[in-house]
Amino acid sequence: MAKSPYDGLEPRAYWRSGVVDRKPTRLEGLYDPRFLIAPDTRVMTAGSCFAQHVHRAMTEAGYDVVDEEPAPAHVGAELADRYFYGKFSARYGNVYTSRQFLQLLREAEGTHTPAHPVWAKDSFYIDALRPNVEPKGYATREAVLLARHEHLAAVRAAVRQADVLVFTLGLTETWADVDSGTVYPSAPGVIGEAPEGARITFLNLSHDDVVRDLRDVLAHLRTINPAVKLLLTVSPVPLTATATGGHILLASTVSKAILRAAVATIMAEDPGVDYFPSYEIITNPAARSRFFAENLRQPTPKGVETVMAQFLAAMRAAGKPTPKAAAGQSGPSDAAEAICEEALNDAQGAG
Repeated sequence: MAKSPYDGLEPRAYWRSGVVDRKPTRLEGLYDPRFLIAPDTRVMTAGSCFAQHVHRAMTEAGYDVVDEEPAPAHVGAELADRYFYGKFSARYGNVYTSRQFLQLLREAEGTHTPAHPVWAKDSFYIDALRPNVEPKGYATREAVLLARHEHLAAVRAAVRQADVLVFTLGLTETWADVDSGTVYPSAPGVIGEAPEGARITFLNLSHDDVVRDLRDVLAHLRTINPAVKLLLTVSPVPLTATATGGHILLASTVSKAILRAAVATIMAEDPGVDYFPSYEIITNPAARSRFFAENLRQPTPKGVETVMAQFLAAMRAAGKPTPKAAAGQSGPSDAAEAICEEALNDAQGAG
């Protein structure tokens, strides 16, 4: 009888020896790094809510993480956190989709002008492209545009320093202006109201949409730094609500499947792209949901710690130097709950 192609494979190739017989906090052979992230590698972070954990964990582990919009010296830690300081490499707030990030890069370089960037919030105004960075809003439209002008300068500075972009894909569902294609991280009525006459509609990105966006992100970054690398993750945080008309469990599963498949596609065609399986670590059945908080959405501190510990372990196993600060530290000192505008989408349903 001919030998089966499944005979004699490494333990990680089998479900029992690769998952069932392993502690969920230590899955050997799960990640083989494609490229070096050394202590002096300049790392830019962006993405959905889970990316906040990635940014903090890499910073606390001693990596050279870019931060072009730090909090003013007089602002305390709690207030800085609420106003989205120190969560990403610039103060863009949560970037949930590939389309939103591509749009941001193009706007920062002056090749894209977003439609309807200022929305109303009660008697104040908000930046529709980062609606939650100023919780109370701005007093005037002009103040919004001035703050955005300064923010885009910080984005340009971050991009020009980056050797590696760590980007966390969170959602496929988004909201877009019918006439211009401008996408927004939040739907009208959740945080603010779009201007009269604006036609904002629901958009659900496909696998091909996400792949095209990621290709364009890479092409854009490489016009600035031809050697830049892209490290992708997929957020394990489920959707909090869906505008598809279907069940939230189905919509969330489809969204994550599209993102994960898109990552596999672009990795297969570009050696400068890598993927770290934070999604798989948190959602691993062997963890029996222990890496999720009681709301079954937010990762627990232990879950975030496990993600970072496996990242550092994989780097060490591959012979790649890790920061000195990480020597006795496997993860962040704490994993405070990330701030997500998307979580507001279930406010009406929850009463």
